[in-house]
Amino acid sequence: MRRLSSKPSHAIFEPSGETRGCASGPSRVSPDGSKIAWLGFDDKRRSYENTQLYVGDSGAAAPRSLTAMLDRAIEDAVWAADGRSLYASYDDHGQRRVARIGVDGRVTPLIDNVAGGGLDRPYTGGEFSVSKGGTIAYTGGDVSAPADVWVLAGGKPRRLTTLNAVLTGSKALAPVRKIAVTAPDGRPIDAWLATPPGRVAGQRVPLILEIHGGPNAAYGPGFATDMQLYAAAGYAVLWTNPRGSTSYGAEFANLIDKTYPAADYDDLIASVDAAIKDGTADPDNLFVTGGSGGGLLTAWIVGKTDRFKAAATQKPVINWISEALTMDNTLFTSRYWFTKLPWEDPMSYWNRSPLSLVG
Repeated sequence: MRRLSSKPSHAIFEPSGETRGCASGPSRVSPDGSKIAWLGFDDKRRSYENTQLYVGDSGAAAPRSLTAMLDRAIEDAVWAADGRSLYASYDDHGQRRVARIGVDGRVTPLIDNVAGGGLDRPYTGGEFSVSKGGTIAYTGGDVSAPADVWVLAGGKPRRLTTLNAVLTGSKALAPVRKIAVTAPDGRPIDAWLATPPGRVAGQRVPLILEIHGGPNAAYGPGFATDMQLYAAAGYAVLWTNPRGSTSYGAEFANLIDKTYPAADYDDLIASVDAAIKDGTADPDNLFVTGGSGGGLLTAWIVGKTDRFKAAATQKPVINWISEALTMDNTLFTSRYWFTKLPWEDPMSYWNRSPLSLVG
């Protein structure tokens, strides 16, 4: 489900005393002490809001967003030494990036291959830091290996480590490629396909659809041991960013606001159909799995269609009513995923519960 931030958060107040929004993570003081930068958003009780980069004076007064027009969620930001800009990371189309953002809001892209430290699934992620001289060190990579240490200096990226060269060099890894997917309503959907090593072109193989959690999260073209393991066993593996995914802007993420699960199901099925049309997937040998938000969609899929031979639903929500009333953050679901409390409108909860599709 929607990921609750592990970063400390606090409210931002205008001089009038009105709450401006929710801030997450530490505030950053500019080198000369005249300005403060922080990450936050105005809470509109939607399923998703872009976390924006704000700058205010030393008392956090007169705050203004530097990234409202970027329409992407800022993950981290640090001041440049001159105090006239900040370095910030954000996800765009399933890829973590780093850019320099001026206090005038001008965005200058710098790095497009930031990769996370996770290994099992290809979630977006990654870290960076900036030296006093402006050299950026970051975790970077692609589908071919776990992330390594990279630096950007003088405008040129350079890889410093090859920590898994021996391991990856001794394995036959699955090739990964992006495939074109169009949703029933005409929207393009990003999807990636890993195929078994040694597969002959045109050979159809069993397909596993692997669905990300969140659902406001994103997969990307990164290394993932789960995908490699499935491919090594002879399966093609498909992962996608259906509507509701992050890194495509707030409008795309909020297409599932107060409706999830709904048309994201159609996006996922369109992705499977694309893998079949591609000549890779065996239409009579389809499988599906996912965890958390992906587990819910897995359960929803097998309640809507019998196209899949088997499914593994991991840590899903099966009944929104019991989830909303017994989870460890009970106000969250009713506040952000529905318009009313469960006892006020039980059928809206039930109609979006995979359990309702049984029988």
